[in-house]
Amino acid sequence: MKLAFIVDPLEDIKAYKDSSVAMMRCAAKRGHQIWTIQRAALTWRDGVVAARAQRLEVGAGDTAWYSVTEESVLPLTAYDSVLMRQDPPFDFEYVAATWLLERAEAEGARIWNRPRSIRDHSEKVAIAEFPHYTPTTLIARDPADIHAFIDELEDVILKPLDGMGGSSIFRVTRSDPNRNVIVETLTAFGTRSIMAQRYLPAISHGDKRILLIAGEPVPYCLARIPKAGESRGNLAAGGKGVARPLLGRDREIAEALAPTLWARGLLIVGLDVIGDSLTEINVTSPTCFVEIAQQTRFDVAAMLVDALERECAAS
Repeated sequence: MKLAFIVDPLEDIKAYKDSSVAMMRCAAKRGHQIWTIQRAALTWRDGVVAARAQRLEVGAGDTAWYSVTEESVLPLTAYDSVLMRQDPPFDFEYVAATWLLERAEAEGARIWNRPRSIRDHSEKVAIAEFPHYTPTTLIARDPADIHAFIDELEDVILKPLDGMGGSSIFRVTRSDPNRNVIVETLTAFGTRSIMAQRYLPAISHGDKRILLIAGEPVPYCLARIPKAGESRGNLAAGGKGVARPLLGRDREIAEALAPTLWARGLLIVGLDVIGDSLTEINVTSPTCFVEIAQQTRFDVAAMLVDALERECAAS
């Protein structure tokens, strides 16, 4: 297969823990071609979506992990699959990229995750489709509504709808002297919608990342346990990742959502579950492949490449 990965600048990628790099390495070992594209390189002209791309020789190192062997401007239909793995923020440029990728898809390119589904699944708001699995949640922009929610539940988490990696997430109690300024800042004085959720004490046991690949749950999740004094388990915020078998309520949620999300062309999905509650559905660039593989020897990247090979062979 000839695979293209739309990723962050290569020099910024931390290869030792990056899930996209794990996918590239696995695919390269099987003899597949690896190409990378920068989102800013996407163009449309005369009915064709193309991009300047670099073909990589992928190695095992943590710093000099790749070398560029070829550079070319190619239509996206030249690849067997294109994987959109650009990290958020999900801003206007990200949305514009999904428009271009959707046109490429109409030309016959195979894009994962499907551009329309990426665009239609806000990683925070998407849980609203599955309220029976979520904690008590409010999405609103009016500070009065948010303050009423805080007063009612007494202990809540507030977060922006477009954040990632635990950025700008606040735990706020009814008696918090800073609650007014936190709400003002997050909502930009009532001009920006945010999410408020009941604080879940089970966060002390980990914010669990559950991966779905081609409609099937990975048999292990990664519990991201907050460091002392923190209420965020995100690895980017200093959380410690502990791999665990996917059991009980976690498996129930994964198996319930997997067929629906896969039917929408979401090849790779990261569910976030705290305790028994679904808190987010990540579809832009879900991670934790490397941590799960290192601790369990289950090769998540191989499961992903298996799925790509099946999909390409079937069409």
